Amino acid sequence: MAGNWLLPAETTSSGRPVLQPGEVESSLQPTVDLVNEENPNLPVFKSGLLILTTYRLLWLPNPESTASAPTSKAVAVPLAAITHIFQSKKSIKGIFASPRVRFQVSVTPDGRVQERGSKSAVITLVFRGKSDPDSFVGKLYEAWRGRAWVGAVSASSQGESRPVMLGDGGGSSSSDTGFALKMPVVGVSGILRKEQEMWESTDKSLQDAFQDLNALMTKAKDMVILAEKMRQKLLSSSSSSSTQTNATNDEEMSSKEEMQEWLLSVGIISPVTKESAGALYHQQLSRQLADFVKIPLEKAGGIMNLIDIYCLFNRARGTELISPDDLLRACSLWEKFNVPVMLKKFESGVMVIQNKSHSDEEVFSRIRTLVQKPDALQTGISATDAARMLGIAPAMAKEHLLAAESKGFLCRDVSPDGFRFYINIFQDIDPNDLYLVKEYGIYDAWNRAAIASR
Repeated sequence: MAGNWLLPAETTSSGRPVLQPGEVESSLQPTVDLVNEENPNLPVFKSGLLILTTYRLLWLPNPESTASAPTSKAVAVPLAAITHIFQSKKSIKGIFASPRVRFQVSVTPDGRVQERGSKSAVITLVFRGKSDPDSFVGKLYEAWRGRAWVGAVSASSQGESRPVMLGDGGGSSSSDTGFALKMPVVGVSGILRKEQEMWESTDKSLQDAFQDLNALMTKAKDMVILAEKMRQKLLSSSSSSSTQTNATNDEEMSSKEEMQEWLLSVGIISPVTKESAGALYHQQLSRQLADFVKIPLEKAGGIMNLIDIYCLFNRARGTELISPDDLLRACSLWEKFNVPVMLKKFESGVMVIQNKSHSDEEVFSRIRTLVQKPDALQTGISATDAARMLGIAPAMAKEHLLAAESKGFLCRDVSPDGFRFYINIFQDIDPNDLYLVKEYGIYDAWNRAAIASR
């Protein structure tokens, strides 16, 4: 019970935080301790990753650190629960100690952090690693004062009805009235009056345009939030799919694929950037990429070319584009993290991203079943045939065929029509008796298929 004084926070399978609708990351700090000064009996969260968002302060345990093992769950401090942020005091003693940031939060009588609690407590953040506490405090104060968690209600401007008026002899006409008695443009005063009317009309047009732009931006933000909710729902529904009729499955699959295409075009709400992540940029980029590729890999049969992933990921990030080197480095870090995807490089040099459940042995077994069919024993198979059977792109199917050839399962025939792959029957031929045909095995099946085709 003592360990529940902070709110729990959800994380993805790759260790990234699950953000709330409209929540955006602002800063990331490594190896940070989170301490409650009011009650020393409460557990201390040590050497974790601190993430500041527009809604919360998130503390995530570091899987590589043994110090955060006792408190291995992610926790959060809502910014709405913070009542005061203390200014850091400079002293000679502080030069040799770890930087600290203190803020006051509202808590319940039993010591749990909660918005509008009856009591208060002081929480201290101890920065153990290389960080910039002053910059962090500035961003924390800005996010706290910004109050982005408060739902911004877009006020619709309603025009007030005005009575129909007639302009008097000495007044100028108004564009808001139903009728207006315009004075004739005479002399310098008339020219100035006409110029004033033109400026007023232009100013009104600009105001209307900016109001429409603000409304469009508000709606766009709502649509991105809705897209993130639907993406999470798709991910959860894919893991717990129920068996139904074929017609229903086909209809659901087509609508699901269409929805996935639409979600990919909407983009990522809070992309990891060098400004927000700092030294943890590639680590957090690697985790975010692992979460992002789940839906594209599911659609592509469990394997995709690295170039295709690069295009999709950059399109989803919008203006926060990454370089190919950043993508390759992020993929190479998957070996250190417990994520369900991996980077693979074929002997030809082609690099792909695939699910860990995408087993090469299973693929080779399905390819061997395909090439042992009677028609395939005579004419062989192409990359298109294998792609149709495996449910992947032809380029990826060709790489699997070449890999099966290197394992000795297949033989290749190169002709003007392209590559054709056949089952390797040389393994069944006895080098001491080349003309002996056994009554079993692949060689016998190939011989029977050749006789039947005559």
